[in-house]
Amino acid sequence: MQVVVHFTAAWCMPSVAMNHFFEELASTYQDILFLSVDVDEVKVVASKMEIKAMPTFILMKEGALVDKLVGANPQAIRKMINGFIHSVRLHKN
Repeated sequence: MQVVVHFTAAWCMPSVAMNHFFEELASTYQDILFLSVDVDEVKVVASKMEIKAMPTFILMKEGALVDKLVGANPQAIRKMINGFIHSVRLHKN
């Protein structure tokens, strides 16, 4: 299973600003699971994933970390996800 996680916080305006974009990504890439994690509500997960700043986006496959991006950069996030999808498709063939 492929997963994209958006680590966010209600007090972090760049994170909040990325919410709509993240929802658009989830609609576009329906074969990937998109999750939003509020670092203040799920501190154990944020700590385990070594989240130091918000927003942070991580890509996971089969429970393993594949890639990580810190910051509110929609173009970089889309590029990271497209690369992720491309690499997964290459491994399937």
